[in-house]
Amino acid sequence: MYTAMKRTKYRTIVHVLAVWIFGLGVSPVSGEVITVVGRPDAASRDGNYALNRSPLMPSPMVRLPLGSVRARGWLEHQLELMAEGQVGRLDQISRFLTDDSGWLGGKERGWEEAAYWFRGYYDLAQLTGNERLKKTADRWIEAIIRSQQPDGYYGSSYNHLVKGKGEGGQEIVDVWPQMVMNDALISHYEATGDERIIPMMTKFFAFCRDLPEEKFLPQISWDYYENYREHFGDWKPRIQLKRAGDLVPQLIWLYNRTGERWLLDLAVKVYHKTQPAMNQWLDNHTVHFAQRFRYPAQMYPITGDERYLRKTELFYDSFMSTWGQMPRGAHAADERIRMGKIDARQGIETCALAELNKSHYILGRITGDTLYADRVEDITFNHLPASHAPDHRSLRYLTACNMPYSVPRMDFKNQGSNPVFAADLHRCCQHNTAMGWPRFVRNLWQATADRGLVAWLYSPNTVTARVGSAGGRVTIVSETKYPFGDRVAMTVKTDGAVTFPLYLRVPRWCRLVEVKVAGEHRRIADSAGKLVKIDRKWSDGDRVEVRFGMKVSSTVWPRNGAITVDRGPLSYSVRIAERWEKIAENPKGWPRWSLTPATPWNYALAVDPENPSDAIKVKAAEKLASQPWSEKGAPVVLKVPARRIPAWEASIKNTVDSVREGPVKSDEPLEMIEMIPLGCAHLRMSVLPIVNDNKDARYWQDIPNPDVFMLDRLDK
Repeated sequence: MYTAMKRTKYRTIVHVLAVWIFGLGVSPVSGEVITVVGRPDAASRDGNYALNRSPLMPSPMVRLPLGSVRARGWLEHQLELMAEGQVGRLDQISRFLTDDSGWLGGKERGWEEAAYWFRGYYDLAQLTGNERLKKTADRWIEAIIRSQQPDGYYGSSYNHLVKGKGEGGQEIVDVWPQMVMNDALISHYEATGDERIIPMMTKFFAFCRDLPEEKFLPQISWDYYENYREHFGDWKPRIQLKRAGDLVPQLIWLYNRTGERWLLDLAVKVYHKTQPAMNQWLDNHTVHFAQRFRYPAQMYPITGDERYLRKTELFYDSFMSTWGQMPRGAHAADERIRMGKIDARQGIETCALAELNKSHYILGRITGDTLYADRVEDITFNHLPASHAPDHRSLRYLTACNMPYSVPRMDFKNQGSNPVFAADLHRCCQHNTAMGWPRFVRNLWQATADRGLVAWLYSPNTVTARVGSAGGRVTIVSETKYPFGDRVAMTVKTDGAVTFPLYLRVPRWCRLVEVKVAGEHRRIADSAGKLVKIDRKWSDGDRVEVRFGMKVSSTVWPRNGAITVDRGPLSYSVRIAERWEKIAENPKGWPRWSLTPATPWNYALAVDPENPSDAIKVKAAEKLASQPWSEKGAPVVLKVPARRIPAWEASIKNTVDSVREGPVKSDEPLEMIEMIPLGCAHLRMSVLPIVNDNKDARYWQDIPNPDVFMLDRLDK
């Protein structure tokens, strides 16, 4: 059993733990050394890829160039569906992606929407090799490069100088759109080596450096900030003040390729100009939080002060300990966190899922801590698929962990159409979701400072990268049903023998990992949350087989005693038959959908939270469906004893009532219900009470509507 309040803190581990058990050590046959380590060796600055230059702290890992990792199997199919679905056709749907876009030289404002879409779209085009996508990507890249002005600014002219309302209104430069688009330029450089990108980005950052203080991320009073729209006349330029820290990794990336020290000075300046100041509360907006919590840790490579790493985890834990009492990195912030709205009935924004993953990718490379890889898998396998229709032709703005209905006008802060699956709605998420699966593919593997590779995330894929002292190329093909299955088989392809370290991340839920290397079998305990390092001379055809040993377990939520059923990297939902109803079509051929349940969903589980596996049966399909992320295609089904709770309803605007304090009683008959992976469930019930006859058990209780209750207390 895992208690949600217990979270692993970042630990600086720079040495091999030297765990020599169950066969670890030196193989007399191959000379290989297998050890368990806390993170990759970061001592070297002379790897096969651009690492942190002095005076930055050494980097344990670096992302491989775009195109180094290729998806296979079910993961490749997600990219194919995206290419022919909403993301790949969004330029035919979105009003922000027309020929009049400011990014293409038109009169439209050219703000975040197109930049959000393009950074994911560009990656998708390169990863799929789709000629239609690549042609569009090339057109946009050329227009963006042409847009650079003599002073270094690039992008829409509108944002070059944004004027506040009234005579003599404040004039500022809005660089938030460039914070997003810079990611696409970096991808383009890494994919093609385009020599125009480094000078272009250097000129842009010099433009930022030389701007007057009052025009570049201007410092403003708290009252002015909270009433920005009223004072300035437009809320959009305010966003850059909160998200300025997104510039810091880009500045470090550019410094590592140019050695220009002023870039690091600008990074420090940006950190201190981010508002509110980073020693204060992060934000009540879900996407701001998803980006801002990582900003302190981004200062660690520049300063070497581990306080910044601890500060990031403090911010994350402080937020999640209240609003994150639900499975796998989701939190109760349907646009914003709110008093009394902390139950699993509250949704998380699709933008937040994408930005949380981006933060965890960056933090993983800064620290080498596998905690961040675990968090990426939590989000990607349990929430990202459920935020999109299985055919990738629509998405919804909000997804909740307990959500038996997905219909208009639910009890969320942003009421209206946010739970509706659509291609033409949900402005920010509609565009930002483009980076979800492509960025996951890009980050499956990382290069290490000691000229090796890390299997950082697991899914079927092929990686080709430079390794070893000579920087020769090696290809590793990974075959797996992960996250639905617990085995990964890797085959090495190389023209000649090559020596390099191969690191295998061991997820925190894994209690005993089995590794077979070139026919030699080892069982490795005490490795959860660490890396198995295999340092050997590799030959063509060598195989590594890994088994993580998934077991059924549970997460107990202390606030109400409810549980979530887990197995490996997946949490599980009551299986609810989904009734998809087309409620509109805009444009033609792109339906909007609402979902309602066709089977019961209001269950409490009759299991022992300490030993749920005693009562739960697992049935796994021998072969994965081409689209496993759907209710009908779910590859794993759990059979779980449960009783219905008839009084548990969706009484406020089709939004499920909050989970009551457990355990609960029920006079309903015991049933063996089916539960499926949370990511397969578009109607979801995953935070469930325990039902039993213990002394503290009681029948389902009515509780006040939190909104009414809070207002009543405030009035008094």
